[in-house]
Formats: sequence, C-alpha cells, structure tokens
Amino acid sequence: MSPVRILLVDDSPEFLESAARFLSADPQIEIVGCALSGAEAMAQVARVHPDLVLMDWRMPGMSGPEATRHLKARPDAPSVVFLTVYDETEYRAAARSMGADGYCRQNQRSEQNCCPPSIRCLMN
Repeated sequence: MSPVRILLVDDSPEFLESAARFLSADPQIEIVGCALSGAEAMAQVARVHPDLVLMDWRMPGMSGPEATRHLKARPDAPSVVFLTVYDETEYRAAARSMGADGYCRQNQRSEQNCCPPSIRCLMN
C-alpha cells in the first residue's frame, strides 16, 4: 500500500516542523507539504494533490473552516481533519457541517498530538 500523502496546515512554523518530523517517522505517511494559512493550503492542494489535509482552525487570513469549505467543494477533494486546541461541541458540529472528515483535539501543541489513529482510520 502506498503511503498516505499529507498536507499540514497551521500558522505555527514550529508546530509544522515538529508535526512533519513526527509523522514522517511512519513509513505509511508522506508529508507532501506544509502551509501557514488557508489560502496557502488551497494553492498547495492544487499543486501536490494530498490524500489528507491536517488543518488548524484559527489562522490569519483564510481560516481553516473557510479553506475546508473551498476544498470540499472541489471534485477531487482531499480528506480534511481538523487538528486544533478547540474542543467545544459547536466547533465539532461546524466541522461536520462543512464536510470535514474528522476532528482531533490537541491537548498541547506537540507532535504527539497529530492524531495518528485518525490518520490510520482514513488510510484504511
């Protein structure tokens, strides 16, 4: 089975670097890019065609929810999983309503919170 191609989207360069390093250790995962905003994510999705986008919720400019709405409107839409510190019910409901494929809460901004179980679920 070929590795799942992941685009990481978060406004923290430190988190992107850490998450990419952690996830890249799994041979079933290929990090195809990192984006610092929703707008940058849109451009990268068109260029690298990921299987999965791990998306932060709040970012300057185009937010994660806005980018997800645009991505999910594409005929070749990747899976989108929100990876965020927000765990309120309304965030989860909003993610579902915009077509997100998953929602993972981060306890802290660390690489161990990149929710590999959710990634593996989408890979199968």
